[in-house]
Amino acid sequence: MAEMNQTPKGMRVHIGIFGRRNAGKSSVINALTKQNIALVSDVAGTTTDPVFKAMEILPLGPVMIIDTAGIDDIGDLGKLRIGKTKEVMTKTDVAVIVIDAANDVSDFERSLVSEFKKLGTTYILAANKIETVADPAERIAFLDKAFGEKVVPISALKKKGIDELRSLIVKTAPEAFEDGPMLRDLVKEGDTVVLCVPIDTAAPKGRIILPQVHAIRDILDANAKAVVVKENQLAEQLDNLKEPPALVVTDSQVFAKADRAVPKEIPLTSLSILMARQKGNLSGLAAGAKAVENLKPGDKVLIAEACTHVCQAEDIGRVKIPAWLNKKVGGELNYEWYTGDSFPEDVSSYKLVIHCGACMINRRAMLSRQKKCAETGVSIVNYGVLISYLHGIMDRAMSPMKDN
Repeated sequence: MAEMNQTPKGMRVHIGIFGRRNAGKSSVINALTKQNIALVSDVAGTTTDPVFKAMEILPLGPVMIIDTAGIDDIGDLGKLRIGKTKEVMTKTDVAVIVIDAANDVSDFERSLVSEFKKLGTTYILAANKIETVADPAERIAFLDKAFGEKVVPISALKKKGIDELRSLIVKTAPEAFEDGPMLRDLVKEGDTVVLCVPIDTAAPKGRIILPQVHAIRDILDANAKAVVVKENQLAEQLDNLKEPPALVVTDSQVFAKADRAVPKEIPLTSLSILMARQKGNLSGLAAGAKAVENLKPGDKVLIAEACTHVCQAEDIGRVKIPAWLNKKVGGELNYEWYTGDSFPEDVSSYKLVIHCGACMINRRAMLSRQKKCAETGVSIVNYGVLISYLHGIMDRAMSPMKDN
């Protein structure tokens, strides 16, 4: 229950801690958070899989701090750990590259700097264990010159320079990667927004899904009014309103029903499309829908879901979308599914990538996935955009955002 009352993972600024084994990454996290979150040991390679810790850093707000395995890990298992670390890099908003102040600068640190520059990710160079060098000022001057930029001296053991590092993280957190509004900029104070929420076997027990929660909160933040109904009550509810709503937002899987029930003069879109607008590049995802026309039976299609759940009989990603798409193409397509944080390193073998609304990942991660597809010339489309396209209502579904 406590997790339901916290800011979701996908809406937190992601701060990743990177570096070689035994550079003191875990100690830096413990010092930053003032808690013993990460396991600390003198044995190289203590951190294996990435460790995520949700917390607040004021005045930045809710963040997700991520401890990663050493970028210099060795062996077959080490390669897998490095792979996990590289996955974290694609979703990191602010990277802290931890260097052992007593060690020489290596290609490992330089490769991290190069990769973050390529990704366009803000990074901070932090020289840990500064208490172990004879002349800290001289050493920092050397490191500044070696990297060609400022290196921050810190001591996780002595808690020196940690406040300065924390302040620098807050200062450099990229505003461009903070989640924008979901829909509150599409309505004005006093407006009514109707949410169409189907309850089927795939719906979670005793609650509504996260995008629906986000939408209601965004409506309230706009000082507007939210009316929530099931799809079989939508037409009746619209008739009962004294004035037409400013917007109707439906779950994408009942797009066709909502389109029939909502008069054409009332704006209509879906939760998934609104999430795509908030988390990714909506115009790029909309352009990806056109790739459907080039699909042939047997083509390879990736369906990416950022959450993990047990597949149900009416599952949108495993059952409904494949059925609609197969009907459109006129035969069976070859589907592969990736769930949670996993996403293929190479997407070039796919004819199309279909992505969920991305409510469980941050904006940086979604944009990284879109960028990876763009670099290989593979079209990527969002659930809601695709469903509206397949039902012939994409223009209507996208029209509420045309001036935004």
